Amino acid sequence: MENAIRNLQQEISEYELTSMKDIEAFRLRFTVRKGLIAGLFGQLKSVLPADKPRMGQLLNQLRQTADDKLAAATAELASVESKKEPALDLTLPGRRSFIGSEHPVQKVLGEMKAIFSSMGFSIATGPELELDHYNFDLLNFPPDHPARDMQDTFFITRGNANGDVLLRTHTSPVQIRVMLDQKPPIRVICPGKVYRNEAISSRSYCVFHQLEGLYIDKGVSFADLKATIYSFAHQMFGSDVKLRFRPSFFPFTEPSAEVDVTCYLCGGKGCRVCKKSGWLEIMGCGMVHPNVMRNCGIDPEKWSGYAFGMGVDRTVLLRYKIDDIRLLFENDVRMLQQFPA
Repeated sequence: MENAIRNLQQEISEYELTSMKDIEAFRLRFTVRKGLIAGLFGQLKSVLPADKPRMGQLLNQLRQTADDKLAAATAELASVESKKEPALDLTLPGRRSFIGSEHPVQKVLGEMKAIFSSMGFSIATGPELELDHYNFDLLNFPPDHPARDMQDTFFITRGNANGDVLLRTHTSPVQIRVMLDQKPPIRVICPGKVYRNEAISSRSYCVFHQLEGLYIDKGVSFADLKATIYSFAHQMFGSDVKLRFRPSFFPFTEPSAEVDVTCYLCGGKGCRVCKKSGWLEIMGCGMVHPNVMRNCGIDPEKWSGYAFGMGVDRTVLLRYKIDDIRLLFENDVRMLQQFPA
């Protein structure tokens, strides 16, 4: 058995390990459970008891020699492979550089903020989860107003001690919070996301972005409101834009109006987007109702103001001539790539 050990020792020493294939063959021949070294360990039981300690020691040395050689060869080959330069395939196509894009809603919202900021408006934000006290009561909504129905508003909980909890239907509660916290004069815009329980179509969605404005000071008139809206429209849509003011009603403004622009798709001739009218509504506006000012602790005999609110998503449709509002919420990469940063 000693001769077998020494012969195997010589074979291991002379074995050349120059590739991963050689290393794998070496491992299978010598070091695995059914290899030659393991076979010699199996023959140890037939050795005379007096010779077993010495044979066992020789076998352990043999196994250690094989393991060390295998480990050293594996490490050396791995080091050589890591230093090799990767092969360059000149037939591969060049790598494209992908440029990120800004969502059109955020892009237009940023432009709207910049326009109103240049007019002296500051920016205020508020919670999207709101109490009906701020969303309806302080804004002069009567208890039986249709907007308080579940068909129009997403209610979270009803009948709480502090009032019903809902997803805000407009950013007007932010205006209320500003009027409660600040004293006039006030000039602020309130951008944010709002929610309404509406049927989803090409012109309406259950969630959308809104920007509202509020200006309270001494001697503020409806003429000031019109001047602000015209200035915004000319900067946003161009100097040749045509506007139309229509009398309307909102619980929180008096008098009130809705503002339309000529349909961008049909040029005023009538199409499915404008419902054959030739006009598209872009905002509602009016003078702040005296009751709203009293609810917020502002004397309507001393101060006056105007408020307006517009859908940012509708402005995006106008600006980029998109005929379906649902495209803004589908995150279709093909559409978003058309608005590079």
